[in-house]
Amino acid sequence: MKFVDEAYIDIAAGDGGNGCVSFRHEKYKEFGGPNGGDGGRGGHVFALADPNLNTLVDYRYSRRHEAKRGQHGMGSDMFGAAGDDITLKMPVGTLICDAETGQVLYELLQPGEVLLIAKGGDGGFGNMRFKSAINRAPRQKTPGHPGERKSLRLELKVLADVGLLGMPNAGKSTFITAVSNARPKIADYPFTTLHPNLGVVRVGPEQSFVIADVPGLIEGASEGAGLGHQFLRHLQRTRLLLHIVDIAPFDEGVDPVAQAKAIVAELKKYDPALHAKPRWLVLNKLDMVPAGEREQRVNDFVRRMRYKGPVYQISALTREGCESLVKDIYQHIKAQQILAQEPVDVDPRFTARSPQ
Repeated sequence: MKFVDEAYIDIAAGDGGNGCVSFRHEKYKEFGGPNGGDGGRGGHVFALADPNLNTLVDYRYSRRHEAKRGQHGMGSDMFGAAGDDITLKMPVGTLICDAETGQVLYELLQPGEVLLIAKGGDGGFGNMRFKSAINRAPRQKTPGHPGERKSLRLELKVLADVGLLGMPNAGKSTFITAVSNARPKIADYPFTTLHPNLGVVRVGPEQSFVIADVPGLIEGASEGAGLGHQFLRHLQRTRLLLHIVDIAPFDEGVDPVAQAKAIVAELKKYDPALHAKPRWLVLNKLDMVPAGEREQRVNDFVRRMRYKGPVYQISALTREGCESLVKDIYQHIKAQQILAQEPVDVDPRFTARSPQ
């Protein structure tokens, strides 16, 4: 299925039904009085976070979504039926924004979450509502209220704990294949990854996290070079970034340090908040470096990079060093989850007192 992470749609909730003007007509009932019922409510438009979806491709080709209008009121005190609601299924992590202003209106973060995104119009009043002691035969009624209409932009940001950064052919797809259940395309040419891939990493019983692989970045991505940097949006909800670097490029003229600095610069241009996230350096393809040269090459890279954070040396192909990296990632994510839990405010009047 084609991966689509942005779409524009128009939604319209149903209009309310009109009220009815009617009078009771029965034999021997000369003054039966008004019995016109109210109109029915228009249908609502809901958004449902469906965990079985991972793309917005359905909304790329189906842009207009309308709920049914409410039924008009009828005589004999009969109210109109409410219009049928419609539910739009969207992937978890979808942002629903105003198409004109770009303001974020809703956000689907929990599987099964349901949000009302367009309210149906209320039904109009029938003439029985206007009966009074001085108005025994009212002929007033009100029309139904219009339903909400909106033009929306849908933007998908995948939910993952860890995101992978790196140049094309740095070994990101090989790494996510080695540590998770994801099976992205792997080849010996650049830009084999054309859309984000998600994988679940199992650390132990009931211990896991989600990792996301996005297409590779190159210098000038902010100006549209390569595949651009629009896929970086899928890393904005991650807790940790892994910067995968090819420590042994085939082309001797390629400088891994210059490539790594270019990635960091592009990240800062795209979003300073994303640049400020915790970022670990992962030096990949260690199996391509002779054992006697590994330490010197790694130290030289870190010194020239002027990097002071955690550095890991792995070979995604042979899975050397991957297990310890995965365990450290899980511990980091777990620690962040604990820190993110806000303390509960306790009223001092209800705190337990020590016995006298």
